[in-house]
Amino acid sequence: MSAPVIDFIHDLRWADAPTDVQASARLALLDLLGVAASGTATTLSKLIRQHAYEQFAPRTAPGFEGCRILFDGRRCSAPGAALAGGMLIDSVDAHDGQKLTKGHVGCGVLPSALAFCEMDVESSESDLMGHLLMAYEIGTRAGIALHQSANDYHTSGAWIALAASSIGSRAMKLSAKHTREALGIAEYHGPRSQMMRCIDHPTMLKDGSGWGAMAGVSASLLARDGFTGAPALTIEQDDVQNVWSDLGSRWYMLEQYIKAFPVCRWAQPAIAAVLKLHSEHEFKHSDIERMEIATFHESKRLAVSEPDSTEQAQYSLPFPAAVAAVHKNVNVEHIDGDGLVNEDVLRISRMVELVEVDAYNDAFPAKRYSHITLELSDGRKLESGTVEAPGDPEMPFEHSEVEDKFMRFATPALSEFGAIALADEVRSIGAKPSLSTLNALIYKAGAFK
Repeated sequence: MSAPVIDFIHDLRWADAPTDVQASARLALLDLLGVAASGTATTLSKLIRQHAYEQFAPRTAPGFEGCRILFDGRRCSAPGAALAGGMLIDSVDAHDGQKLTKGHVGCGVLPSALAFCEMDVESSESDLMGHLLMAYEIGTRAGIALHQSANDYHTSGAWIALAASSIGSRAMKLSAKHTREALGIAEYHGPRSQMMRCIDHPTMLKDGSGWGAMAGVSASLLARDGFTGAPALTIEQDDVQNVWSDLGSRWYMLEQYIKAFPVCRWAQPAIAAVLKLHSEHEFKHSDIERMEIATFHESKRLAVSEPDSTEQAQYSLPFPAAVAAVHKNVNVEHIDGDGLVNEDVLRISRMVELVEVDAYNDAFPAKRYSHITLELSDGRKLESGTVEAPGDPEMPFEHSEVEDKFMRFATPALSEFGAIALADEVRSIGAKPSLSTLNALIYKAGAFK
């Protein structure tokens, strides 16, 4: 099956993609850039960007000084830029994803695509968008194939590695043979890290996205130079051919979800349920005496009730639900810094009881359900009923809602003027022969250290 996949990697052209697919890709780019800008304030991103700058020396040549780090501007190697950019986006868990992968693609493939566009100064907007769209299709299918063929639950970096290597193979115009080797190297060395370990013990490791991007970019560079790799089984083995048979006709770009809140997707149905109760009933957060969250097993594992880091808050179920009860929203400032020590939030978070529901387990991952029960001091018992989080392909956000989210996330880092300028550029990206306008907005040297 590798030949049709390799043909797709090299032959897909941005101009040939359906209009609705192009629109979804632009929206994904806008959302990713907003989350990335927001991530510049996190300790995680500051550490990893400094690491990439210090430890991933750039390859220089006449007219080329190396790849710039997203929303940083300092230069390093292509694998370093992919690593830093992927972890920058992943440092605020508000980026898009896909239900059947139980994870993400965009956060790793965007910085990988940008790195290869940096290596080719003649790259156009259509080159970038073609790389991005192709990689979403490859990465999503690789993730579904991995879940279908492996017992363990691996982080998104495992399939991001294949997607990033496909970008490198395409950008460098590798032969079919070398592209196959790149995919094999990427799959073999991609980070098959255990996702539930990070759910149970949240740290800066997050979803392996940056590490997968780094491994995939490196794989294509190695394949270019003659390094060989084992076949990529998530593409070539017989029992996953159903995943790849509709490549080019079914567009997984249209099946990505967009998050409303900067926490794990598994916590978002509960947040939506709390907000539903706020919209339907009059009560104050101080009235709450008990909160029960009924949910699916994986969500129930998000059990940290008193987070002492933003990573723990992002991989918590009780805490963001309590934030929603107190603030009637969940924003970045609520899950970091002073937001972590808000006593009103902590009071409710400590009292949350988590209940696993068999029917919700059976529906996962295609459907992610939760419901909330609140017991109030006046004796009322409020029930949300079964709730899904907004932003899934079946109930997508309006374009204006995604732009509003972008402005909320990007403005603190970019200023309102900078955020508006970037949104304007992305709104119609794909036609200009140069990336100079976009680059001027996302590589501001020294502004985000």
